Amino acid sequence: MTDYSTIDFTPLLEAADDEVVTQSFVRDAALPSGGTLALITLDNGRDHTRPNTLGPRTLENLGRVLDELRARAAAGEIRAVGITGKPFIFAAGADLSKVSTLATKQNARLMAQYGHFVLGKLGGLGVPSFAFVNGLALGGAMEIALHCDYRTLDSSAAALAFPEVFLGIIPGWGGATIVPNLIGIEKALEVIVSNPLKNNRMLKPEQAFELGLFDAMFGAASFLERSVAWADGVLAGETRVDRRGVPGKLERLTKWPAAIKIARDTLKARIGTAAKAPYIALDLLSAARDNDLERGFEREDDALAELISGDQFAASIYAFDLVQKRAKRPAGAPDRELAKPVKKVGVIGAGLMASQFALLFARKLKVPVLITDLDQARVDKGLEYIRGEVDKMQEKGRLSSDDANQVKALVSGTTDKSLYADCDWVIEAVFEELGVKQQVFAEIEPIISETAVLATNTSSLSVEEIGANLQHPERLVGFHFFNPVAVMPLIEVVKVPSTDDGTLATAMAVAKKLGKSAVITSDRPGFVVNRLLAKVMGEAARALDEGTPLPVVERALAPIGLPMGPFELIDLVGWKVAAHVQDTMVGAFPDRFYASENLHRLAEIEKPLEKTKLGKVEDLSRAGKKAVKLGNTAVSEQEILRRVEDELAGEIRIMLDEGVVAAAEDIDLCLILGAGWPFQAGGATPYLDRVGASERVFGATFHDPRIAGAM
Repeated sequence: MTDYSTIDFTPLLEAADDEVVTQSFVRDAALPSGGTLALITLDNGRDHTRPNTLGPRTLENLGRVLDELRARAAAGEIRAVGITGKPFIFAAGADLSKVSTLATKQNARLMAQYGHFVLGKLGGLGVPSFAFVNGLALGGAMEIALHCDYRTLDSSAAALAFPEVFLGIIPGWGGATIVPNLIGIEKALEVIVSNPLKNNRMLKPEQAFELGLFDAMFGAASFLERSVAWADGVLAGETRVDRRGVPGKLERLTKWPAAIKIARDTLKARIGTAAKAPYIALDLLSAARDNDLERGFEREDDALAELISGDQFAASIYAFDLVQKRAKRPAGAPDRELAKPVKKVGVIGAGLMASQFALLFARKLKVPVLITDLDQARVDKGLEYIRGEVDKMQEKGRLSSDDANQVKALVSGTTDKSLYADCDWVIEAVFEELGVKQQVFAEIEPIISETAVLATNTSSLSVEEIGANLQHPERLVGFHFFNPVAVMPLIEVVKVPSTDDGTLATAMAVAKKLGKSAVITSDRPGFVVNRLLAKVMGEAARALDEGTPLPVVERALAPIGLPMGPFELIDLVGWKVAAHVQDTMVGAFPDRFYASENLHRLAEIEKPLEKTKLGKVEDLSRAGKKAVKLGNTAVSEQEILRRVEDELAGEIRIMLDEGVVAAAEDIDLCLILGAGWPFQAGGATPYLDRVGASERVFGATFHDPRIAGAM
């Protein structure tokens, strides 16, 4: 077994000289029944915008303090040790900026081992240890708590989670070993694998407590005082700690392997096999059945060394920084102070997309929202949909009764367009045809004020052409949502040459209030996401037309790790929509985009694809086989993948040269948020650099140095 005390961690510490250190401050707290509890408070000296993090220097400081407390315990000076955080924050886990810059695989292993070494001291103090988790606790912070003998939780804590798999690694400071042996394998699979893969879902305090991760939960007003009193009761033997979730022999023998198999099969069906971290996490959770902590920690060391030094973690951190930092400071955004107030919203149309818009605006902006359509029956149908969705949210506990009533009251509908007169923001959601959109704007512009913003949700048409006949084109902006509107986090904000800074600033402010990430794009066909998805779908259609079996085409892109194959994606967005986008791109760039008549033929069939129970496209239906015209020159999966890679590399290079977005990072942000491009790939450009497509196509790379793991 590894003796962590004999390892030289100097190289790791030397690489962390500029770390923002979270200090471990100690003060003595008198226990109600007598004696002293030494209370450690984690605090990096920054405000709430910079949470405590756990880098090598922070671990060094904590380890030194724990050694001192162990000596005090041996001398009989203290009865227990507690650890808590600064106000509202326990810790946000490992310092990812430091982890991601580890130069070698050996340093990556040292980071894993150092965490085990230092946190392991919490269980060897000679007196009981207590974690008083008073706020946000992620990853390594949760593992600090797990290494303590007992744990209490503040019921107002912002979030609790093991997000590591989402970031391309695993809970490697004890989490993958301790959690399943504390709460059982099924619950462990939920918090360590399933939740991170659901867009990094966090636990609420009540959920974490019910799962058995904590022994007691108290309100915020007197959390620390009650936690110390509770700890005193435990020390005195007056408070019994019941851990009913600890798995017994039967679970280890039967339920454990069955749960792992089900989870593995589910993962393969849902995300394919490109992502490494989820499967390594499964392996660790499976092996944890032996309940041998020392062996489990060694397994975690091996796993973290492999993952931290690998390409997928480097790409995940790049993607994480895009979502957490660049998305909050969009490139090219004007001064926020130029944004106009939006006190009433108008939505032109009452169909499904328009109704989704109206609901989102009412919920997030909390301002009156007006929808219109050609006749009252369509308006009433839209209002009925909105009210039904609000009722569903209330039933699920996502809206209170008061909030539900407020949202319903804010949305109104009419055929009288004159009621748009006092709207500050009007967005059209009508049929995707240039003439139709021009007509509705021609009707609305004379009605609204000269300062009101006009937005179009077009997915591929020219925003400038849509507004070609406007008297005030400076207040026109593209505002492209993705479907489903409430879920997809991206909005492409399309700036045309006439768009003024006030309009653009207002669009960015509205997007933020809607809880979306906005990327500013120029007015080019397909903008970013649809332009690149058209490349993927076009190459898939080309291979099918040539005679390649559809299942082969579906499997070809598996190494990228996309959430679904190209034809599954088409089936999701709709065949007619896909055919329309393809036509738009072929019309704009006939020499670069592939036109497939088979897409149009399949669009006329009600259900062109048959699916298995797992949702994977298997074959064309009988009707589809009769409708499509296929060649007899099948191509291999490898050739299809290479074509897609090279076409994407070339098109992205052209888009950057055209100035569609400010930088490659914006391309990647759009694809991650708008097309589900996997975190572990880092978006498209790091992936294309790593596989050599960038070099093949234009003799260089998008990133220098490449975004790749340590050697």
